[in-house]
This record gives sequence, C-alpha cells and structure tokens, in this order.
Amino acid sequence: MLLPRIIPCLLVHNRGLVKTTKFKDFKYVGDPINAVKIFNEKEVDELIVLDIDASINGTEPDYQMIENLAMECRMPLCYGGGIKNVEQALHIFGLGVEKIAVSSLAIKNPTMVGEIARKVGNQSIVVVIDAKKKNLSNKYEAFIHNGKTNTKIEVERLALDLVKMGVGEIVINSIDRDGTMAGYDTNLIKRIRDTISIPLTVLGGAGSYDDLGSLISENGIIGAAAGSLFVFKGKYRAVLINYPTHNEKKEIFKRYFNNNWNN
Repeated sequence: MLLPRIIPCLLVHNRGLVKTTKFKDFKYVGDPINAVKIFNEKEVDELIVLDIDASINGTEPDYQMIENLAMECRMPLCYGGGIKNVEQALHIFGLGVEKIAVSSLAIKNPTMVGEIARKVGNQSIVVVIDAKKKNLSNKYEAFIHNGKTNTKIEVERLALDLVKMGVGEIVINSIDRDGTMAGYDTNLIKRIRDTISIPLTVLGGAGSYDDLGSLISENGIIGAAAGSLFVFKGKYRAVLINYPTHNEKKEIFKRYFNNNWNN
C-alpha cells in the first residue's frame, strides 16, 4: 500500500546544519552526520539534505560530505545542491544517494534537467520550487539562489513545465512560511496539487504533528516535509532532533484513512 511520507529536510551551510526563517536568520543547529544517526534510530521515511551554499557559490557538490551522509544514512536519501550536469548526478548516485534535487538548474538550463531525467530515470530527479506570494495578489512566483532572485515565473506554469521535462517529483517550498512553524500554506499547496499529477512533497511552515495530519488528510498520498519541526522543541526552540513515533504516525495517518488505519 502506498503511504504518505513524513520527511525531515536538513539544510547544510558551511558544512554545518542550519535552520532559517523566511530564508534568513541562519541558526546553527548541529552536525549533519549526528542528525542522520538520530534519524536512523527514529526510522524516518526519507531524508532530504540540501547544501544551500553550492549553487549560489557556483561550486561543485561536496562529494566527500555526500558520501559520508550516504554511508551513514539507513533511509532513502535525497541530496540537492550544486548539481549542474549528468556527470555530477551520476557521481552522486554512485555514492549511494537515491534521489537528487535541483532548483536553479530547472530555470537556467531546463534542457539539462530533462537530460538528467532520461539518464537516471524520472523517479530519481526532484525539483525544489521555492515559492513566494506576489505582493497584493493571489499569485506565487518562483525564486532561486536561496530566495534572492525572483524568476518572475508563476509556480503553476513552472510546475507544468517541469512535468514536461520528465521530472519525477516536485518539492514546493514556501519562503513566506519557512521556519515560522505557523502551518503550511494550504492555498499554495492546492494550486500545485491541482496542476500536476506527479508526486508532490510540501515544505515550509509545519509547526506540529497536527499540521502533518491536516496536510495528509486534505491532500492524500503526499510528502509532508519539515525542517524546524524536527530540529526544535518547545516555545523556546531548543535544539532537539525529533520525529513521530510509530503510534504518533498512526494517529497522523488515521485522518487520511478515516480512522481505519490499523498497522
């Protein structure tokens, strides 16, 4: 049976694990390898690791870091950051990563994204759309370079183009909700959900397990991703790696299965 996925998303900056609020105010929260070890113990569904330095600095992916993460990781791993061509993608897969994520590449060189998809398989390539609501409108535009560059492309149009490129999954990330723990942007999610039929993962704003449950009950088989929710605890945002227990996941999934979830 296909199930929704609950996915921690880790941001790497200067080789350390950080968390942001609206893509600003970097807060160091630990070592990525230590976080992976803890998530191993908690048996997470999948893990997303994004190197937020590589693309904006124009550097190669940090292959040594990726290899270290992949060797430690006992759950499916999606890595993103600095990937520009097929050779880099194949190298990363060779290190033990299950999926790769790109963002700015889909804007700057969409042909390359299609080429990578054909080479590695559609299901293995993810595009992260960093979306921000346009001022005084109900439209959302895609940003790149850690939210610094507005592409002026509406997210629905970009999502459709990505499907045509052969992308296997989209991660829609709300810049406005990033790190706020104020809940997901349901309007943004609905717009993308109504536009595409490929797998969708949602990131940005989760502040409680109830937010995960509401997302899944309203959208079905979906990836419920979060950053702050899984690295902070309590109103003072103390750093504490956490993840739903088996019983907590049962309660989250019950909403979608109308309380008929018994596993």
